[in-house]
Amino acid sequence: MPVCEIDLRPGGAWHFVWRRTSGTEMAMTGAYKEIQPPDRPVFTESWGADWPETLNTLTVSETNGRTTTVNTILYPSSEARNTALKTEMKDGIATS
Repeated sequence: MPVCEIDLRPGGAWHFVWRRTSGTEMAMTGAYKEIQPPDRPVFTESWGADWPETLNTLTVSETNGRTTTVNTILYPSSEARNTALKTEMKDGIATS
């Protein structure tokens, strides 16, 4: 991950770049809309011009020493969501 920039505050931006072993890169950016420490950021996510911007809400909880994360992704339309589900994104989320 050669780029990992985070300005963790409402209005702050973030930018991540992953590099595969083949050398190709995958980048994403976004902005924080809400930060509710310690367990709930709300942020936009964009993978580039050909991809719709989403609004993500991440919640983190702990029960009996086990941490659970839930990431809710709001797409601008059901068509955009369905298109995303046809990509490798679904496998990446399942692995995460």
